[in-house]
Amino acid sequence: MATKKVARSVVIAAPAEEIFDVLASPYRHPDFDGSSTVKGQIHGPDRLELGAEFGMDMRLGVGYRMTNRVVEFVPDRLIAWRHLGAHRWRWELEPLADGTTRVTETFDYSYAMSFAYQLAGWPSRNARAIEQTLPRLKLLVEDAA
Repeated sequence: MATKKVARSVVIAAPAEEIFDVLASPYRHPDFDGSSTVKGQIHGPDRLELGAEFGMDMRLGVGYRMTNRVVEFVPDRLIAWRHLGAHRWRWELEPLADGTTRVTETFDYSYAMSFAYQLAGWPSRNARAIEQTLPRLKLLVEDAA
């Protein structure tokens, strides 16, 4: 099966560690979510690690709750989670020589029934959400510095 991913990147004027701290805190996710579906954390740790589960209040037309599990984790460099659907949200941080960090967010649906995801339009919806999320994360982190 071909790998199916939607990814976008942004350069943030902050060290990878500071950005990772925001990403690894599920309480902060509503602050930078560009999809406007993440409303708040309902359970889980303050800081994520490999295997951690965290629940979020969500809204896409109607309210619902989603439990996620961290499935990839390299401190200050990579974090990815998934819920009971097999697709993943992945964040990769690449420190650059000038002290900034390239952040790449990826919606990876290669683990799922990709045809159904494409038919439902999820890849393009998630691309638009990523394009709104990354500037919000940039502003959030740079304003805190």
